[in-house]
Amino acid sequence: MKHVYTSVDIGSDAIKVIVCELYKGKLNLLAATSVKSNGIKKGLITDLEKASTSLKKAISEIEAMLGIKIKKVISSVPAYFSEYDLVKASTSIQSSEGLVTGDDIIRVLQESVKDNLEPGKEVVTMLPIDFSVDEQERVRDPKGLFGKILNSRSIMVTTPKKNIYSVVSLLDMAGLEVVDISLNPIGDIYAFKTKEMDSQVGAIIDIGEETTTISLYNRGILVKCSIIAIGAKTVDGDLAYMYKISSSNARLIKEKFALSHKKYASVNETFEVVNEVGEKLVLNQLEVSEIVMSRLEEILNLAGNEIKILTDHKIDYTIVTGGITNMAHFEYALEDIMQTATLGNVRLVGIRNNKYSVCIGNIVYFINKLKLKGKDYSMISTSDGEEMAETKKRVLSNVSEDSTLGKLFNYFFSEQ
Repeated sequence: MKHVYTSVDIGSDAIKVIVCELYKGKLNLLAATSVKSNGIKKGLITDLEKASTSLKKAISEIEAMLGIKIKKVISSVPAYFSEYDLVKASTSIQSSEGLVTGDDIIRVLQESVKDNLEPGKEVVTMLPIDFSVDEQERVRDPKGLFGKILNSRSIMVTTPKKNIYSVVSLLDMAGLEVVDISLNPIGDIYAFKTKEMDSQVGAIIDIGEETTTISLYNRGILVKCSIIAIGAKTVDGDLAYMYKISSSNARLIKEKFALSHKKYASVNETFEVVNEVGEKLVLNQLEVSEIVMSRLEEILNLAGNEIKILTDHKIDYTIVTGGITNMAHFEYALEDIMQTATLGNVRLVGIRNNKYSVCIGNIVYFINKLKLKGKDYSMISTSDGEEMAETKKRVLSNVSEDSTLGKLFNYFFSEQ
């Protein structure tokens, strides 16, 4: 069975979809796309019909790449008003030999929810801290141990029901079955997680289009989250206001011309644009980059202050991610503004863009949950897997592997 997983990130600026295959313990990219989203404001679905059209377009592009129908997905839900509660539970180990199985783990996590869920809230996920089997304490994965009683400590992540139902309704309109849900901050940590983080306290700053999410982690587990109402779109607004240009031109300048750090910009590098009254302007890179860096400094400083509000503990790491972090020289701006923070680095071959960090991380998290529970699962059938392989053969048989298109399809199908 091919172990293939599809992840969807529904953002204010774009809907991102990626499909990956787990093969011999390694995650390989099969396809990825990012489509401009409509009907979504500040991460919340405001127009179901418009959002559905954007989602269907993204899914159609993925299906065209793979040659199969996408039927099942993992998706993020909004983190607004999310809560993170420490819960404990116990259950009897069911096997006659006293061997802990994945079913015992599932049962003890289900027990954790009982009597702890507030009215109007829905469980997004359970984040296990550790387990104990009789006298054996602080075990990360208790499968294979022997005993009578299995205990657990977990973080129960909940959000208002409407946060979940709005996303599920959107995916249902697109003909997609939701296999699992998560939060963006969970995806972020699993996209960048290292072994060292399992013993540290840290934060991730995810600069979105209209909002910035600041998340706090203890031993790699999400424990707090805050959202501030400022994001990458504010940079577009600054450029549009300063030069009296359209927002589309402002975004083009940000993405194709401006640098994140003014130190590396040049007055001799210019960009021509027509403003809203028909005048032709010649902008120099230094001036534009100063405007961009000023706003980035504000966003990062606000995020840094938010981390201090979330905790008074020493922070071992701060990672910054989000689509805007792909701007040229962002790492240098970050070094000057936050000193100890580091730029996120998506490591999946075929995707070197931080806007996909949530999509990738949610797949990694889902796979980890399957492993903990001792389950084997794929989001495609055996026949779909065979059809996907045939599509790959047809495409590559007509394209030279040395050509640009050949290399592109090798990324889609993770040829290495």
